[in-house]
Amino acid sequence: MAFTILGSSYTNSVYTYTFENDSLALKSSVDVGVHPSWVTSHPEDKSLVFAALEQEEGKIVAIKYDSEYKGNQVAEASSGGQDPCSIVVVKDELLIANYSSGSITVLPVSKNAPYILAKSPTCTITLTGSGPNRERQLSSHAHQVFYSDEYDDVLTPDLGGDRVYRLKKDAVGTWKIAGHVEHEAGGGPRHVAVHNGYLYTLLELESSIAKHLFPRSLDSKVELIAKVSTMYNPPPPPNDMLAAEILIPKPNATYPIAYMYVSNRNHPSPEGDSVAIFSLEKPDGPELIAEVRTGLRHLRGMEFGGPDDKYLCAGGLYAGGIRIFERTEGGRNLKLVAQDPSIKSPTGFLWV
Repeated sequence: MAFTILGSSYTNSVYTYTFENDSLALKSSVDVGVHPSWVTSHPEDKSLVFAALEQEEGKIVAIKYDSEYKGNQVAEASSGGQDPCSIVVVKDELLIANYSSGSITVLPVSKNAPYILAKSPTCTITLTGSGPNRERQLSSHAHQVFYSDEYDDVLTPDLGGDRVYRLKKDAVGTWKIAGHVEHEAGGGPRHVAVHNGYLYTLLELESSIAKHLFPRSLDSKVELIAKVSTMYNPPPPPNDMLAAEILIPKPNATYPIAYMYVSNRNHPSPEGDSVAIFSLEKPDGPELIAEVRTGLRHLRGMEFGGPDDKYLCAGGLYAGGIRIFERTEGGRNLKLVAQDPSIKSPTGFLWV
């Protein structure tokens, strides 16, 4: 069976790849502008894809794909900030995390033409905060917009302000900050995942995972349960290690037990960066159970796909191209099944 994967990048293009058996190949590309580093699809039409152009004057573009997944740009708008690095569509709205300007913005969108319904955002939430890391935390840096269908809200990690914000709609339908989770100074929250009543936050600047009890009620206490390293043997500080992505695929018939997968960038090992696999079974966990070397350099983005999320697509921004891994041992390990080392500057993926 052949699978189609769209790839964001630090080039000027969004790429279409095909994966079948042990073969991975570039099929086509669409030129959309500088650094389309994040892509997401419309929830009601997977052939309509939005890309965030991570540049000083941030832009959002819409791409419409045909049946062969050859794309054409069909709309564009301002992101309302600098360096948009993460986007997500929630019903008829596109939420945007503008990294350098520390803001969350909202664009109205539609599955039908003209696809983006405003030239600039109709709502802007500006974050304020700072941290002790003078190179990375002089101001707020919104690093992700993560929609939780379990809670029906949007979570935004602020790498600069050491907080994870919780956004909900108010009585008139406008996104507002409804609360936040405070993190230890200097951790640098980058990405999050939610599972079984817990919030897991990847802290980029110290390569660790924080686990919080995460109640539905905004009035209930958000309690820190544990904080663990993303590696077995982290290099002694100072080092250039920066954890990047955190994923918890939903359990299914093939993989009934949930595991957490975390990417570690810039590891000095000659075998490249790693994907760390965590068990979530212990109440005081997560527990690191495996660390799989990928052969990739600067492993920034990765995403699960295929039947029952059987495969993990991962990319090396600096070297190694793209590699596809199969989950083995019920999800406790990964096996390399396909690769294309010639692909340049991949940053993220979307299985379609």
